[in-house]
Amino acid sequence: MKIVKSPYRRSGECFVIAKPQRQNLIGNHLCRFFLVALFVTMLMTDANSDEPVVAIDVAKTSSCGCCLAWIDHLKENSFSVTSKNMAMGSLTRFKLENGISPKTASCHTAKIEGYTIEGHVPAREIRRLLIERPDAIGLSVPGMPIGSPGMDFSDDREAFDVLLIRQDGSTETFASYPGSE
Repeated sequence: MKIVKSPYRRSGECFVIAKPQRQNLIGNHLCRFFLVALFVTMLMTDANSDEPVVAIDVAKTSSCGCCLAWIDHLKENSFSVTSKNMAMGSLTRFKLENGISPKTASCHTAKIEGYTIEGHVPAREIRRLLIERPDAIGLSVPGMPIGSPGMDFSDDREAFDVLLIRQDGSTETFASYPGSE
């Protein structure tokens, strides 16, 4: 028990009363629960992720749903994604300034460790680019092929190539993905 001064006063006097000290059991249990949940989440995140987290910045228009789906694909593959909505004219200028020509263009453009990533490039090809580090502008999946990451809304899949964009603007096939039959 703890002795505390009572806030009640009579004629200038202060009464001292005995008041049992209570612990906030609900608050303590909730605090422990959240700490345990945070610890377990951290363990699960580390256990499920063999790949290091890499930051990537995505420029897109605000109305494009496939861009958001591609961002989800990146997050599921241990990328730390920031995105910026741009007006179409500004996005087109951003693409051109970063080495993306109309023939290699798609709907969104990303920057990662000095490379430009255009369109629905699979996360594993971005990782491969970062490991191999070719002298290049970056990677592109021109257009919006059905079945590519972010465009995988059904079982149908179009064949598509991931292009490596060289410093001179030329391209070569970096990876190929088959279509469904």
